[in-house]
Amino acid sequence: MPSTFHSSRILLPVRPWFIAASLFAALLLNFLPTSDWPWMPDWVALILVFWSVREPRRVGMGVGFLLGLVMDVGDASLLGQHALAYVLAAYAAAALSRRILWFTEAKQALHVLPLLIMTQCVQFLVRAMPNVALPGFPYFLGPFVGAALWLPLSFLLLLPQYQPEEHDENRPI
Repeated sequence: MPSTFHSSRILLPVRPWFIAASLFAALLLNFLPTSDWPWMPDWVALILVFWSVREPRRVGMGVGFLLGLVMDVGDASLLGQHALAYVLAAYAAAALSRRILWFTEAKQALHVLPLLIMTQCVQFLVRAMPNVALPGFPYFLGPFVGAALWLPLSFLLLLPQYQPEEHDENRPI
């Protein structure tokens, strides 16, 4: 059964400023006080995985590392905790991007869920090494919420790339 947002239309190329703006908005969402709630997803990880799947040549491990360092400094966490998790998430998303894009958005969410869980687990393990206070089980609810948000997030982030519906008779595409 096809997804309601799945389209066979050809997408316009994504503009680099839009990728940067969406990643910056994800950083701002992670810096809100609501990000401490246990069920809130890691917005940076979610948007980073999205763009690593959609645009693996533009958004990759370098972008993940820089965003991770910004998150580490802004969150006052162990330096490298987010950076390592985001680099691994960007690498895995880029490596699986061809496979993930074959599926509808609902099935893509099932492929993205393990990537988000891996990101949380890496952060958990890095935090556990120096005997810092560990979060409880609700810490791992964020990836499930993030996977549930994959469908509306895909729709919103791909919306500027959709071509107009009207068809020009002089152009074949």
